[in-house]
Amino acid sequence: MSSPTTEKAPQLTRVLRLPAIVLFGLTYMSPVAVFTTYGIVNDETGGHLPAAYVLALGVMLLTAHSYGRMVRSYPAAGSAYKYAQKSFGGHIGFLTGWTLMLDYLFLPMVSFLLAGIYLHAEFPGVPQGVWSVGALLLVLVFNVLGVKFISRITAIVMGITGLLLAFFVIVGGSKSQVGAGDAFQAFIPASDQWGLLAGGAAILALSFLGFDAVSTLAEEAHNPRRTVPLGIILTTAIGGGLFILVAWIGSLVRPDNQFTNSDSAGAELMETVGGNALSGAFTAVYVLGCIGSAMVSQASVSRIIFSMGRDGLLPKRVFGRLHPKFGTPVGALIAVSAVAVLSVVLTLDQAVVMINFGALAAFSMVNLSVIKHYLFGADRELGPRSLIVNGLLPGLGFATTVWLWTSLTGTTFVVGLLWMAAGLVILAITTRFFTRQPPELHMDAGDKDDIALTAEDGTPDSPETVGAR
Repeated sequence: MSSPTTEKAPQLTRVLRLPAIVLFGLTYMSPVAVFTTYGIVNDETGGHLPAAYVLALGVMLLTAHSYGRMVRSYPAAGSAYKYAQKSFGGHIGFLTGWTLMLDYLFLPMVSFLLAGIYLHAEFPGVPQGVWSVGALLLVLVFNVLGVKFISRITAIVMGITGLLLAFFVIVGGSKSQVGAGDAFQAFIPASDQWGLLAGGAAILALSFLGFDAVSTLAEEAHNPRRTVPLGIILTTAIGGGLFILVAWIGSLVRPDNQFTNSDSAGAELMETVGGNALSGAFTAVYVLGCIGSAMVSQASVSRIIFSMGRDGLLPKRVFGRLHPKFGTPVGALIAVSAVAVLSVVLTLDQAVVMINFGALAAFSMVNLSVIKHYLFGADRELGPRSLIVNGLLPGLGFATTVWLWTSLTGTTFVVGLLWMAAGLVILAITTRFFTRQPPELHMDAGDKDDIALTAEDGTPDSPETVGAR
């Protein structure tokens, strides 16, 4: 019987089951977000927004499958960072996590910015920045209280959002302006429009970051090898289905796609369906959705930063510790909130251009990680089923993700490459110009996977249990 030889690393607590995990992911995806880019992507795709969502969903399901495969082997906080680290080593793992953080750090900021914009429009006497900072502080407090508290809030947010979307679909479907023969035209692009669809799908890919957020909860989920992969697939499929349904109903109600302003097309669409009353309700639910999305996105990125801090890749005293009472990564949460304060000075266009690069780059690495781990790793599986599940599917996921990645704007690439360069500098300093490997977490001596924090029933592993493995 062996016992740990090093100090036990900080542990997150397993409190989440499958329904809470799926609600967390769906709240992150924020189904009302379809209205944020409704006019923009409709213009980009020549009125084929539903088709762009179908394309994005197909690509994301392949990548969601790869996330699920990696969670089965490494049910730990850290998401794409942890998977790339385990499959390709610490250097690639750090750069993958660093690149993904570009999106995660700015997503809460975008949510606070949108909440401030909508609330300022309703209450012009209060400056937009005051609304944004107020929402930021509220979200920070909720996150410090813990993920179990957040799961209760997400249930309320999704319940209210579901009621709004149900009303929109039912009433909007009854106000269709097209005949039965043309009802599905928005799903059928012309042969020369596939490039436009790829560009639209690349923008929409960010809407699916909810499944990556689910993977960051692996250390806080009961039976993570089963619940987290299933939660990832369910989050992606349900969220994508809602996006497609709402976009399709919109194409029936306003088939001309002629809106006063592309940025406000969602609000105009709501007014067409339900008048001023539904438009007002939409504003309230949209702000609530922004706060909910910011809450779970901040929770997710804080887990990635915590994982990297715990590994020693970021200052451990600040980012690698948990609050003694609430068991939450407070240092990481405060850092994310500090970045989000930029919502006071940046415009929406400036903020949006900073995101998407990191997500698609990280998705690509997760697909490659599956191939490397299951086909070329120490525990490789080379049977026919494995070649399909661990080779063909992630290979398609990688190829289609890269295809979307190349459809991003030049400005997005400039911002993304500059961010990667900054990460490379940090990595060079940390590793003394690549003369040593980045530090890697070994949570319990004797644990062959180095990631089993607690037993699957939620009970912390004892030294005897760990040693017995």
